[in-house]
Amino acid sequence: MSATEVIARLDPQRWLLRPAALSLAATLIFGAPLEALGLRLPEPVFPLVLAFSWAVIRPSVLAPFLLLALGLFQDLLTGGPPGLWPLALLTAYALTVSARRALSGQSGLTLFAAYAATVIVALGVATLALWAAEGEGPGLVDLLWQGLATLVLFVFAVRLIGAYEDADVRFR
Repeated sequence: MSATEVIARLDPQRWLLRPAALSLAATLIFGAPLEALGLRLPEPVFPLVLAFSWAVIRPSVLAPFLLLALGLFQDLLTGGPPGLWPLALLTAYALTVSARRALSGQSGLTLFAAYAATVIVALGVATLALWAAEGEGPGLVDLLWQGLATLVLFVFAVRLIGAYEDADVRFR
């Protein structure tokens, strides 16, 4: 890989801003009140894919700020208390950054287990924050469906990690 290719892969626009824009668009699409046969679209937490992936790829100063913005957008879209999703996303990011050294270069099964743990913790934090703010939490079935829908997004996390993990050897 030439130096030009490495620099292009490290461009924050490619590995931070484009995925954030795609996550924003997907959140809008899946947050739309569309129904088919009486069923609504599942509402996975798309920014959780980024919180996990960005932490595994490499530490970044921009990632927490983008997660904060994506979380606030998620709060506005879902009508939740402000700060609920930023807290959950930043907790997920911090958890994954702390385990980054152990996750770097691991197989898909290990990464999936770490991603699943991250999703469980993030949804747990969001549920606890919701209970603290409003005195009640989401329905258990809704929470499980949201968690399952978010787990399915692991495929995108692996693709993002695979595309950019080896771009910067300083963070291995």
